[in-house]
Amino acid sequence: MTTPVRFLDLQAIYREDQAAYDAAYRRVMDSGRWLLGPELEAFEAEFAAFLGRRHVVGVGNGLDALALALQAAGIGPGDEVIVPAHTFIATWQAVRLAGATPRPVEPSPGGFNIDAAGVRAALTPATRAVMPVHLTGQPADPAAIAALCEAHGLVLIEDAAQAHGARHQGRPVGGFGRAAGYSFYPGKNLGAFGDAGAAVTDDDALARALRQRRNYGSLQRYAHETEGVNSRLDELQAAFLRVRLARLPEHNARRAAQAARYAEALAGVPGLTLPAPVPGDEPVWHLYVVRHARRDALQAALAAAGIDSLVHYPRPVYRFPPFAGAAPAGRSASDRLCDEVLSLPIGPHLGLADIDRVCDAVRAFCTGPTTP
Repeated sequence: MTTPVRFLDLQAIYREDQAAYDAAYRRVMDSGRWLLGPELEAFEAEFAAFLGRRHVVGVGNGLDALALALQAAGIGPGDEVIVPAHTFIATWQAVRLAGATPRPVEPSPGGFNIDAAGVRAALTPATRAVMPVHLTGQPADPAAIAALCEAHGLVLIEDAAQAHGARHQGRPVGGFGRAAGYSFYPGKNLGAFGDAGAAVTDDDALARALRQRRNYGSLQRYAHETEGVNSRLDELQAAFLRVRLARLPEHNARRAAQAARYAEALAGVPGLTLPAPVPGDEPVWHLYVVRHARRDALQAALAAAGIDSLVHYPRPVYRFPPFAGAAPAGRSASDRLCDEVLSLPIGPHLGLADIDRVCDAVRAFCTGPTTP
């Protein structure tokens, strides 16, 4: 039987560095420290150095990273925050958790992300912040959006949950706004073995506010200076993340090689639209997303060939009941994307031979006879 091409294989990632992960586990268990200890401090310092930012504040998950960043920046009730229409629902939920209102912008023509032109057209007197998402690991026009925010006095919070290590104009994404939020969900380029996240910033006051808010509004026991929540990146996940961070450049390079193989092997395949990075950007290929008018049939053909694939995302956020009030009257660009997008396998657990198998199956479907 042919070995399946898996979309994600966390066990393979563990096995690749098993001794280091086991040592990290033992280090934490021997320390007796489970929260806000030396592993978190070390990871925060190491990830800050990797990103070139002053502060990393580890929290419980990526949603909390975004919501707490908005709150710490003073965004709340009565404020509008511009968000992408095509994204994971957590981006919108973070705005709601801050008490503000999400205002959607459709992706730029031919792409998945919003750009400065779309943001500019969506500005209203109530706009206080912009939260672009570097979706699939592709930078979302951060320099131009940052310049627009500065000109209009808006807070820029980047959702970098899928873009660990991506760069725009030579600078790491997550470094263009007042703050950025990262997710370390297990499937991310930099993933924990459970839920985890972080907010990053160069603003000393904002970093202090984030550290308070993640821990019941307190920087020291029983000194609660502000409102807060319980959202702390625990010592065990921090220790595991230190192992994965050390391997992140190599793992991102593997993803880049796989993306290049897809681009070469699938170029010109009829009916298939490939991702097209902006010149000068350095994406990290969290996902490799193609488009096809018969997406469901293509996915079924891949499954029959033993190849996993996923749909990111099957509906725009405003097609879910909690956000239906923001839905446009007719079909949108995001609706059309959601009908066509398919994420092909990519990641450090795969080899180029696996990518070649996927390409063969995709070509066979796209060039074979069309069935009703």
